[in-house]
Amino acid sequence: MFIHSDDITAYIPQRPPIVMINGIKEVEGPITRTGFFIAPDNVFVEDGKLAAPGLMENIAQTAAARIGYIARQQNAPVPLGFIGAVKDLEIFELPAVGETIETTTEIGGEVFNATMVLGKVMLNGKVLAQCEMKIFANPQI
Repeated sequence: MFIHSDDITAYIPQRPPIVMINGIKEVEGPITRTGFFIAPDNVFVEDGKLAAPGLMENIAQTAAARIGYIARQQNAPVPLGFIGAVKDLEIFELPAVGETIETTTEIGGEVFNATMVLGKVMLNGKVLAQCEMKIFANPQI
């Protein structure tokens, strides 16, 4: 499966210029994978690199893409979500403009409208950033 960037806003509540994923590569059980090309005019680019807030938003939107994908499969509206907490954020390297990162989230647990996700941003097989996020979503699905 690959959902192209032209259709991505149908799966996430974010809108330009804050869209931080270009496509959904996989939604399989607790795992979601997305791709993101870093454009030079991205709002989170500083000195030719995607800054830490951009990486965190990319992880959050990858998690949101899973919920949006499920909602669309059920013909339900895509719910809004909010980052409640970020734990153990590690940034090893910032990706440069022109690179395409791949982000994976894995559901660690779900309780009511709170979801714990483990997120990892990679470039060419190398881990650039990782963290655990607690995300609160509108409990529509």
